Amino acid sequence: MIPDFDAAWNYERPDETESAFRALLAEARASVVAEYLPQLLTQIARAEGLQMKFEEAWRTLEEAEAAMTPATPVARVRLLLERGRVLRSSKRSEESTPFFREAWERAREAKADGFAVDAAHMMGIVESDEASVAWNRRAIALAEESGDPKARRWLGSLYNNLAWTFHGRGDFAAALDLFEKALAAREAEGSEHAIRTARWSFARALRSLGRVDDALRIQQSLLVAGEADGSPDGYVHEEIAECLLARDPSDGAEAAAPHFAAAYRLLACDAWLVRDEPDLLERMRRLEVIA
Repeated sequence: MIPDFDAAWNYERPDETESAFRALLAEARASVVAEYLPQLLTQIARAEGLQMKFEEAWRTLEEAEAAMTPATPVARVRLLLERGRVLRSSKRSEESTPFFREAWERAREAKADGFAVDAAHMMGIVESDEASVAWNRRAIALAEESGDPKARRWLGSLYNNLAWTFHGRGDFAAALDLFEKALAAREAEGSEHAIRTARWSFARALRSLGRVDDALRIQQSLLVAGEADGSPDGYVHEEIAECLLARDPSDGAEAAAPHFAAAYRLLACDAWLVRDEPDLLERMRRLEVIA
């Protein structure tokens, strides 16, 4: 057994997570448990990748591979997963696919259901169309039937990912059903941040279905909750603005403008959004009103 260092993950703060993991390196290097050091290094690399430190992440993964032996099958799976993630995050998705596929195969051989679900979930992201749907369904089936808590914890993400696939196809009713399942899974987990994200997605599907007033009520409740605990969310402001425009295209612009301004202010510092969604940011900037 190795310490459950994965419990220290904070995906919103990868820099802090990297520091927490690096603080364990001396202990891991001294451990007689073969899996500890290489697994820990793969997660340091993941934290680096989430900070767009792709070259550093690749070097850390090379160090992880050097620490592996035939007695580290799970570390090998995690190495494959993180190599794939670094490639995808650096916009080399096609190159990432073989790593995720091999991670799936090796995780199944090792009966490591949590990592097998992770690999299938990543295949669902990098594949497209029916192949993406098939991988998402494969991941969901394994997570639902597995007795491994690490596998079942993926259900919220998996329902969410498949929901966005259907949303992108214009099948908003199917998306709404899946977003509702994702919300139920998040509520069972009890993470307030994840619950709010799931509620935001559910409301987004309501807007697509034309249920704008229902969507707006949910987003406004999320705005109040975020303001109450000092965690304002730019995406909530953006959706409130879009709901106001959808409800009243002629007169809604004035009411929407301050929310577009707040959304732009909060999201323009997100390096991933700046890189991957420049059109979205430009729309916010164009529709905001600077007081």
